[in-house]
Amino acid sequence: MNEAHVVSALGALAHTQRLRVFRALVVTGPEGLTPSALAEQLDVARNTLSFHLKELARAGLVTIEQQGRNLIYRADFAQMSSLLGYMTEHCCQGRACEVTETSPAERSLP
Repeated sequence: MNEAHVVSALGALAHTQRLRVFRALVVTGPEGLTPSALAEQLDVARNTLSFHLKELARAGLVTIEQQGRNLIYRADFAQMSSLLGYMTEHCCQGRACEVTETSPAERSLP
């Protein structure tokens, strides 16, 4: 994965609704979901969901499969793994990273 792809993927995920959609698809797994099922699960309007799914697909984070009259959206787990791999490839300059537990308050953003 190159830098341009990483920026595109992170940009797509930098929106609350798109992050929720992507997480729902990740939780669902390889069977994926139809837009109707996603809209109902996330309580979001279908036209709004359609826009967000298109952005996630454009960023390469979801795949779309036509099954009869239905579209099935799935998280692209290979792309997700590549994105995480890019982000952690040179973590701690090759040394073992020390992970410490933090409280939820310490993890919150300002």
